[in-house]
Amino acid sequence: MTLLIVVFVGIAALAAVGFLGRRAPAKDLGEWASGGGRMSTLTMWFLQAGEIFTTFSFLGLGALVFSAGVAALYVPVYLVVGYVVVFFTAPAIWRIGRSRGHLTNADFLGDRFASRGLGKTAAVVGIIFQLPYLQLQITGLGLLVEIASDGRTSGTGAMVFAVCLVLAFVLWAGLRGIARVAYVKDGLMLTVLLALAILVPAHELGGPGGLFTSVREAAPELLTIHAGPENQTWFITAVLCSAIGSGCATLPYVWPSMFAAGSPRILRHNSAMLPLFTVALVLPMVVGFVALIRLDGGADGNTVLLEMAGRALPDWLLGVVVVGGIATAMVPSAAMILSLSSLVAKNLIPARTAKGSLAVNHLTATVICAATLLLAVLRPDALADLLLLTFSGLVQLAPGNLLGLLKQRPCDGSWVLGAMLAGVAVVAAITFAPVDTGGFNEGLIGLAVNLVILGIGCAVQRGRGPQDVPAEVLSPAPEGTNAR
Repeated sequence: MTLLIVVFVGIAALAAVGFLGRRAPAKDLGEWASGGGRMSTLTMWFLQAGEIFTTFSFLGLGALVFSAGVAALYVPVYLVVGYVVVFFTAPAIWRIGRSRGHLTNADFLGDRFASRGLGKTAAVVGIIFQLPYLQLQITGLGLLVEIASDGRTSGTGAMVFAVCLVLAFVLWAGLRGIARVAYVKDGLMLTVLLALAILVPAHELGGPGGLFTSVREAAPELLTIHAGPENQTWFITAVLCSAIGSGCATLPYVWPSMFAAGSPRILRHNSAMLPLFTVALVLPMVVGFVALIRLDGGADGNTVLLEMAGRALPDWLLGVVVVGGIATAMVPSAAMILSLSSLVAKNLIPARTAKGSLAVNHLTATVICAATLLLAVLRPDALADLLLLTFSGLVQLAPGNLLGLLKQRPCDGSWVLGAMLAGVAVVAAITFAPVDTGGFNEGLIGLAVNLVILGIGCAVQRGRGPQDVPAEVLSPAPEGTNAR
């Protein structure tokens, strides 16, 4: 009972912080979704850092360590490589987008290639492949409560309560509300994970000393990237696919926050410093290694972090840990809801007035939350296959995003559209057939097909002569301005 009280009070407190993020009613969709484009370096730091800590980093990393050992290090590796790419791409996207009024990836592609069809298709692709990721956050939230209560309490009530509050503060405060909660979430997560990385080894082993010696004696293969599902091919290609996707801004929910920055200098600064933040991802891995030694090999990997925490902590402190985990679901969920509804209101069902766009946006956000929550409650595995496609599918947007940064169009929008759809089709075929790729990431296979088609398109275009991007599209806003 103590645990549940702490959990529900924690959820309400996080939502209350989000409500306090509103300064004044948003005048239009851009102000609501990007906070007016004047956010500081510190605020942007927490927004961008919030993209690192999700439900997967809280529960999934410990589970991956429990089953595959050091192969879980692919996550911090791809994030660091991705931030190197973001250092160059994000400021360029900011300059173009702020001068042209972009808010979404679909805006960017449709405008840069003068193709409404490409923009709308990119919006549909983004929605399809991000929806499973949103359901993962919501399902993970309920799973946290169920695991922590040892199955005595269903997570459905917590899911409904949290999603309703997330929707409410997102509609009320937009990105500013998300940013305010991100401050609390990141601080809470770092505190919780640091405490677990210290207290769990102390309780189970008398301290962290000798942890890896014990792992080497119990399961030496898990200290190397070994043969099996997560082999060397899997590790290298998973890092490449994820780094390309994150570096080229293919996840829809990163776009509104990118345009929230007050200047491109802020994006460059944070891209240089955020790799340091990924070190914190090692903390849940420590708990996963302790679980390797103490738990039976047949245990459910998704439960190991909270199971180990429950053995080491009293109920009230375990409740704080669960609230920290719930925060990793609420903030990314809020950002995804905001970006998905913006794609619909800006690119698929545009209204004629600012008020109309906000109305379409808010209605869409409500429908998305209701549908995702319904699936999470009634069919938690309904989107399981699509979840496999999320990152592999979205990486097919990367070539178009990179080509869109050039001053000349090496090929027209129809080639970009065809190449993107071909890459998505290959990924879907490999996943659903299924085809054994020997651990090679299906997203990279699709990307290879994508690039071959784009190469043909560029060769055809070269014979006709390059297409200049119109001068007004190339004209950037000066650093520090807020033109939209």
